[in-house]
Amino acid sequence: MTTAPGQGRSACDRRGFLRALGVCGAGLALSPAALAQAQAEGNPYGVLVDTTQCVGCRTCTRVCAEGHGLPVPEDVCRERTTERQLTVVDGRAVADPRVDTGAVFVKRQCLHCLQPACASACLTRAMYKHDAGPVTWDKGKCMGCRYCMVSCPFDMPKFEYHSAAPHIRKCDLCADRLAAGELPRCVAGCEAGALTFGRRADLLLEARKRIATEKDAYHAHIFGEREAGGTSWLYLAAVPFDKLGFPGDLEYVSYPNLTKEFLYGVPVVLTLVPPLLLGIAKATHRDTLPATGGRRA
Repeated sequence: MTTAPGQGRSACDRRGFLRALGVCGAGLALSPAALAQAQAEGNPYGVLVDTTQCVGCRTCTRVCAEGHGLPVPEDVCRERTTERQLTVVDGRAVADPRVDTGAVFVKRQCLHCLQPACASACLTRAMYKHDAGPVTWDKGKCMGCRYCMVSCPFDMPKFEYHSAAPHIRKCDLCADRLAAGELPRCVAGCEAGALTFGRRADLLLEARKRIATEKDAYHAHIFGEREAGGTSWLYLAAVPFDKLGFPGDLEYVSYPNLTKEFLYGVPVVLTLVPPLLLGIAKATHRDTLPATGGRRA
């Protein structure tokens, strides 16, 4: 269901961006045979995000929260995910003739790197890359070092600092639904046609086709094709991605080797002092801490 954008950033306050809804961005349905084939071929599943089609309804954020047992998110645009909101929609005013509404909406979540630095940095394999595409976290294996947070070039893993039994939170590409042959919740809920699910190789072909056939509508770059060694989430936009808040200084090779050299040189005290100080603060200022929400990773 598409609803008008809520209050928040100036881009979210504009009116008139709700264009006619296209076909649902459902992509290809899954089956056990297709899942096995994706694993065998090393061609993971992913999602193509066409920001020229996103209307900022934020249905994706609501169905994600509902499916993961998280609080219903506020109906506003946000730049960053949190431990209580695994996907957000960012709205930005853009002065460019290719953006007829003057605003661009961008869905943000874990990009599920092909060779994720978070999984490489994890000493216990609590953060794990599945052949089918998702990068998931196993609380039974996690020792709480938070190296995954330090290593991620996209700042996606978030820690539940205010929980007595804290977890690492991030998008898991609805791995449970993929295993059952279903679409990710956000893709199934997108009525604007902004999200297309499928094999990564097919999504790249589709993205290149759109760029070639609609040259005036797209900036000639697919974000995620090579950034950080490649990601399972791919993006199209009408303007250069740095105007939309995407990092512009990422390596085109995978980060694990670079990450390992850095992480093993980090003094242990740097990973122990922050939670210790937070514990002291909670013990001495209980009445000043917010009851909900979280602290940025």
